[in-house]
Amino acid sequence: MVVGAFPMAKLFYLGIRQVSKPLANRIKEAARRSEFFKTYICLPPAQLYHWVEMRTKMRIMGFRGTAIKPLNEEAAAELGAELLGEATIFIVGGGCLVLEYWRHQTQQRNKEEEQKAAWNALQDEVGRLALALETLQAQAQAMPSLSALEELRAELREVRTQVCNEHSTPKCQAASSKK
Repeated sequence: MVVGAFPMAKLFYLGIRQVSKPLANRIKEAARRSEFFKTYICLPPAQLYHWVEMRTKMRIMGFRGTAIKPLNEEAAAELGAELLGEATIFIVGGGCLVLEYWRHQTQQRNKEEEQKAAWNALQDEVGRLALALETLQAQAQAMPSLSALEELRAELREVRTQVCNEHSTPKCQAASSKK
């Protein structure tokens, strides 16, 4: 089974989002039970949300200067708890997105660094091979050419034949038979 096809980090983030829903429900229940939570945390955003929503609806229908009655405390507490729960889920989801983006950027940066290191290693290898080539070219130029060696061999054969013609020895006869 391929592990890379289903990254563990994404599974972890999905698990966190799933856990955030029951967490949001617990926060809603606490908001409904606690007077402090209800009064200072749930009611103000709920009343603001109600005011903006009603103001927008009234303007769409053509009523401009109409006063908007605030929600009663029970309805505002319920709406505030719902808003708080949705905000919790949204914040956790947004946090997961930010963490995933950060993780992806880190992976991308590491990949670029590895590519840069590989590129530098290849450049170093090319430079080393260029120096080796220059050294070999210098050695090749310092060596006598192949045609000069052939000329020397031909001259050596001529000298041998002349020496052998002047002196008929068994060595000369053996050397001339090898040709």
